[in-house]
Amino acid sequence: MAESRSFPAALNDQIANEFSASMQYIGAAVHYDAETLPRLASFFYRQALEERGHAMMMIQYLLDLDEAVEIPDIAGQRSKFDDDISPVRMALEQERRVGEEIYALFQLARETRDYRAEQFMQWFVKEQVEEVALMQDILNVVERSKDNLLLVEDFIARERPGEDGEAGAPPQAGEG
Repeated sequence: MAESRSFPAALNDQIANEFSASMQYIGAAVHYDAETLPRLASFFYRQALEERGHAMMMIQYLLDLDEAVEIPDIAGQRSKFDDDISPVRMALEQERRVGEEIYALFQLARETRDYRAEQFMQWFVKEQVEEVALMQDILNVVERSKDNLLLVEDFIARERPGEDGEAGAPPQAGEG
């Protein structure tokens, strides 16, 4: 990476990406809520809160270092989809993209020898592996159950995917 951007500037960009991902998950949740699939809707509302939380962790990190925080404008997101599989496909693509963004931030921290930033980003690297795997699992279940999404509702009720919490997560701005 021949980029000369500072880690704080790049992290501010990622804050925008995390808020945008949060809003897109709300769009997916709204789709499933409108289809009377409350467990899928709840799953995506929870994912939206998680992404918002990631942005708030990044904000707190910048505040802790006395760095400028830029609160981004967020473009509108999709809430209407052609079918009931598309929101999950979109979510998997989004998690893969966010993963690449996180890995690039980690690389920037390493290349600029910003050891604090590298340490901070380690949790996010681990988290993205889990998030991609979770969305792939949900997509697998939705695709297998596409003719009866009530089976997905049962799966979510039984397995409670994504409800493990975020052990070891950095603190969020506004938590205390």
